[in-house]
Amino acid sequence: MRAVIQRVSRASVTVDSEITGEINSGLLVFLGIHRNDGKKDITWLSDKIVNLRIFKDQDGKMNRSLIDMEKSLLVVSQFTLYGDCRKGRRPGFSAAAPPDHAKNLYQQFIDAINQKGITTASGRFQAQMDVELINDGPITLLLDSSKLF
Repeated sequence: MRAVIQRVSRASVTVDSEITGEINSGLLVFLGIHRNDGKKDITWLSDKIVNLRIFKDQDGKMNRSLIDMEKSLLVVSQFTLYGDCRKGRRPGFSAAAPPDHAKNLYQQFIDAINQKGITTASGRFQAQMDVELINDGPITLLLDSSKLF
């Protein structure tokens, strides 16, 4: 699993003129699912995200986590995180999970975050989505459950 994580002051996802998910201060997570991902990837990534110390403490240092700050999380599925652009001019997506497998793991990931006590909103799987955000910082991080970066 791969995630692009952005600390936001607010973020929302709209599908067909309907807001499907929105948060105020918290994290926006673009989530890509690899064809070989499973439960261990969900466990590792969900734990890593909710415990990342990327919010300011009383001294202004990034030393507080999503759990510490009781903030929200917005998850948006994004298979293009597994786009391979090394060859040719059009990305290849053979590493991305097939839709049925990805949708199942996407929902399991959201459930894992919810079980940690985090208020979670989401986009709509396989939909054309408009994502709006105000990046706070800006703070943007990349995570990979296979620890490739």
